[in-house]
Amino acid sequence: MDDWLVWLGAAVVLALLELLSLDLVLLMLAVGALGGMVVALTSSNLVIEVVVALVVATGMLALVRPELVRRLHHGPELRIGPDRLLGLRASAEEIISSEHPGQVIIGGEQWTAKPYDEQLVIEPGTTVEVLQIRGATAYVHPAD
Repeated sequence: MDDWLVWLGAAVVLALLELLSLDLVLLMLAVGALGGMVVALTSSNLVIEVVVALVVATGMLALVRPELVRRLHHGPELRIGPDRLLGLRASAEEIISSEHPGQVIIGGEQWTAKPYDEQLVIEPGTTVEVLQIRGATAYVHPAD
């Protein structure tokens, strides 16, 4: 009997069972079975086939699965409310100082702005970056 067909069958069964568990363990074992299949195509030594399948499956479980699980369970950070404006750039519409707050357009909305550094005076037309939002006031700093 052709060993490679047994390995291929094992890989297919493990991959289908993975669809039920969704834990990525059986998928890593299926990849190991594919490694055994590749060796079976080039060799008739069952011991080497099993060793390669175990090494590949163990490597997949130890090296690939943790990163896949991390990526699947931790998507991009969702920022809502005023926090979504942090880091955005805007243009100063008028002079902005701590004594005379000015106006900036951030994400299509007009905001009252003060300089993050209270000693700074920001001239009109300067590109600024939003560093903090307190209430309805954006604290900005000139962008590099």
